[in-house]
Amino acid sequence: MEGVGALPPTERKRESVRRMFDRIAPRYDRMNRLLTGGLDQRWRRRALDAIAIGPGDTVLDLACGTGDLAELACARGARVIAVDFAREMLRGALRRHIPAVFLQADGAALPLADGSASALLCGFALRNFVSLPDAFAEMARVLAPAGRFAFLEVDRPRSAPLRALHSLYFDRAVPRLGAWLSDRAAYAYLPQSTAYLPPEPELCAELAKAGFERLRKTPLLLGAAQIVTGLRT
Repeated sequence: MEGVGALPPTERKRESVRRMFDRIAPRYDRMNRLLTGGLDQRWRRRALDAIAIGPGDTVLDLACGTGDLAELACARGARVIAVDFAREMLRGALRRHIPAVFLQADGAALPLADGSASALLCGFALRNFVSLPDAFAEMARVLAPAGRFAFLEVDRPRSAPLRALHSLYFDRAVPRLGAWLSDRAAYAYLPQSTAYLPPEPELCAELAKAGFERLRKTPLLLGAAQIVTGLRT
């Protein structure tokens, strides 16, 4: 990283973020459970429910990390292709013996055929793409017509009092806990990286431009997180 908590410049973001995830991979799952009080797994199940993942689906788990979403999708009978650009994250997933196909690749240049997936999942990773329009275009390419997607992401409450309370935890406590238990720079990056998420109208406009429709946002935990769903036209 470019210093503790600093957001990397655009031209170095991809490599900087990849190195960061390689560093935190050994403690990634444990930190997710700790920082969300275990709610992250409930949210993942809700994301799968939101687009009815089940037998007969070919699911692309994009930026799969250590495989939480891939594991849940496989348990529902789906065929899963899981992609991440961080080697150590993929090694963590492989150690779990999840019955999915794991690939190391850039989310903006996927080694998959056009229309090869019926559904796409992406958990807490939109902030890490260098270009969201490019990523959305690639997602649209690999999804079949009428293919579904579900993004699980952090968010910030709209209510001023809730937003202030959320900021105390997310902007102050999370970096301190991360510095103590895992990686100082990575968990300072986490709250700052919300700056990479466009406002809801802009996000929906970019998705529509890429070829998605029926867009819906579902707030989680009073607005601290969100699920965004839609269909490929």
